[in-house]
Amino acid sequence: MIALPMLALVVGFIAVYFLFPTVPPAWGDYVAIATLAGFDALVGGLRARLEGRFDEAVFVSGFFVNMVIATLLAFLGDKLGVDLYLAMVVALGIRIFTNLGRVRGLLIVARTGGQKAAAP
Repeated sequence: MIALPMLALVVGFIAVYFLFPTVPPAWGDYVAIATLAGFDALVGGLRARLEGRFDEAVFVSGFFVNMVIATLLAFLGDKLGVDLYLAMVVALGIRIFTNLGRVRGLLIVARTGGQKAAAP
């Protein structure tokens, strides 16, 4: 099951490495937001997997829908002259670090055999 995502990762890396696509500077903010939204979905999917409640349909739809909505909100903010781009960076950053903290906690609990570590 892990072979297909790994193959997609390798093919994507090779495509970017050898084709080196250029992104127009005007699209930089939108690509960054889409990347953050995609990474947020990946970390959320990892968290759901570790919690035993991963659903592939929810992950795939959330991955693409979140990327599109975040990019459209940044675009709308740009057209209105409001820095919604920054709001998206903050919101997605908080979600990413919250999920990473939870993933870390789940991994520590799994490593210690289900016993919670003592607080320092």
